Amino acid sequence: MSRSLRVIFAGTPAFAAVSLAALLDSRHQVVAVYTQPDRPAGRGRKLTPSPVKALALNHDLPVRQPASLKTAEVQAELAAFDSDIMVVAAYGLLLPQAVLEIPPLGCVNVHASLLPRWRGAAPIQRAIEAGDRESGITIMQMDAGLDTGAMLLEQRIPITATTTGGDLHDRLAILGGEALVTALNALAQASLPATPQPLEGITYAAKLSKAEAALDFTLPAARLAAKIRAFNPWPVAWTRLDGEPLRLWLAEAGVANDDSATAPGTLLPTSGQALRIACGARGDEVLNVTRAQLPGGKPLAARDLLNSRRERFTAGKRLGAPEDDRA
Repeated sequence: MSRSLRVIFAGTPAFAAVSLAALLDSRHQVVAVYTQPDRPAGRGRKLTPSPVKALALNHDLPVRQPASLKTAEVQAELAAFDSDIMVVAAYGLLLPQAVLEIPPLGCVNVHASLLPRWRGAAPIQRAIEAGDRESGITIMQMDAGLDTGAMLLEQRIPITATTTGGDLHDRLAILGGEALVTALNALAQASLPATPQPLEGITYAAKLSKAEAALDFTLPAARLAAKIRAFNPWPVAWTRLDGEPLRLWLAEAGVANDDSATAPGTLLPTSGQALRIACGARGDEVLNVTRAQLPGGKPLAARDLLNSRRERFTAGKRLGAPEDDRA
């Protein structure tokens, strides 16, 4: 059996908490947890600990929340934990070179993509939005670049035509925890070689914004459907209906529109199961929306919306003015 490693864990959101939980169930010893400072949340804007901090406190682990890792004082405190390795998962702070060099086995990252594809902030959503057929986890030896370090371990999973951002997030979080423990077990035996990332196929996953969630119905139906799934549950794709926001949660590309002159964004006669929207540059494609949300309501299956509010979705009505909302 390999030896137990002393681990500093650095992470913040729920995705990272799953990796921390996997570490706590492993043979390795978490000696300290670093996470982002508490943030205001909820209607009362009460300071709220991150999911990683909450889990760490439940296990009586030392928690540190520095605003930066660049000061000598913070780095000295980190070194005093005398760890073998530092694990980073969606931490939210850059690690300076001085920190990367503190643990004898360096710092490893749990990254939610198949590197070098989708380096950066939002790899899960960008993979779905781009129409990728698979995603995965890369355990990476960190260096000074943005997700440029050598790869230690890779695990793949498929992306299907119904996969949402939330679905993929949850699956990759579990896979990340499993891959992390496998990698640490191998590193403890000095049996995990590092492979440099390929120079081909590099892409970057820009951070998501609410502004880009406004839909442009001149785009092809398949691209719109992928974007709607990618942005579920946040920031949620949307358009306007009668001047009010209409949030779209699930959709798929439909059969081509027979009314070739229909303007993009026009509601078409419904099937009763989906909102049918003309799209594409010539308005000759169809987007079938199967789950949507009116202001003040909950997300509903399209058939339930049509049964209760059919008068809101009259054929011929035009959705959108997204150009104005994105400005």
